Amino acid sequence: MTDRVPSGGTKGTSVNHIAFGVQNIRAMVDRVKAAGYPIVTRAELPPALEVRDDLAYVADQQNHVAFVMGPDETKLEFIEVKDATAPIALHHIHFASPQVDEMMAWYVEVFGARPAMRGSFQAADLPGINLTWSPAPGGVAGTEGRALDHIGFEMKNLETFCRKLEGMGIALERPYGTVPALEIASAFIRDPWGTYIELTDGLAEVQ
Repeated sequence: MTDRVPSGGTKGTSVNHIAFGVQNIRAMVDRVKAAGYPIVTRAELPPALEVRDDLAYVADQQNHVAFVMGPDETKLEFIEVKDATAPIALHHIHFASPQVDEMMAWYVEVFGARPAMRGSFQAADLPGINLTWSPAPGGVAGTEGRALDHIGFEMKNLETFCRKLEGMGIALERPYGTVPALEIASAFIRDPWGTYIELTDGLAEVQ
């Protein structure tokens, strides 16, 4: 985390929200409400989708969902995954774009994500994370400086991957190198819609 005042929340950027899978969504919603964070499920879902006691059942995904507005207007989604092996885990990154097909194609080409559908949403899968897209009615802002400044992907052979990116004409905005304090190899790029992306080569054991 960076100690600074963000220029805005997640809504209106290329990353509308991030989602966590939880084993017990009722308990999670009650927990965040008790902590004083607003549940915004009704405001964030289409009017045709019924919301009861802050929860909605999404039939084409066969699970319950809820939305909360976290600190600094960071929008979060909770999805109930009853058979999950952990109480909470990252589920998906939900992008917003006026060019959904083109944005998804970029992540498929650059990162090798596998196209799929997640319910009614266009999506693509990477190991351990789903990428989901929704259309934005107008332009979207980039993420840098917002409450969610950037997303990150961890991979093997980052230096080789960075050479591939440069061959594709994708600039390394913060070139490949080691971050001494963390002993990790890192680089930063940006997608064509302004999503700031950190790439890391795995965490080394810090002594």
